[in-house]
Amino acid sequence: SDVCVTCTPAKRYFIHKEHVAPGTFLAAVGADNERKQELDPQLFVFNKVVTDVLDQCAEIGDLHHAIAQGLVQPSNVYAELGELVAGRKPGRTAREEITIFDSTGTALQDAAAAAVVYERAVQQERGSRFCF
Repeated sequence: SDVCVTCTPAKRYFIHKEHVAPGTFLAAVGADNERKQELDPQLFVFNKVVTDVLDQCAEIGDLHHAIAQGLVQPSNVYAELGELVAGRKPGRTAREEITIFDSTGTALQDAAAAAVVYERAVQQERGSRFCF
């Protein structure tokens, strides 16, 4: 597959290095604590890795498992998502490149997404209003 997004409570990885074709984009969003894991730690060794928040992913994300095994260091991570969005670093630079997005989630991103959804709902007069 060209795009693979995982969002599971898996405690053992199920996406193996040998099953990922050149040019694939992987987004792992299920590992939100140190016991969860979706990606083979070997995938982090030679591929372009982007995180939502590097420090958090190094502690609890799929990246954390690769670090714990001594395969990579936080300094091996290519960028945080904000750097790509701001244009400070380019995204994919080669067609065959395997890119990995390790996302552990941040409250700021959740709040920003909720604000956009709310604004669109108000504009489209959708949803229900209620008092707290």
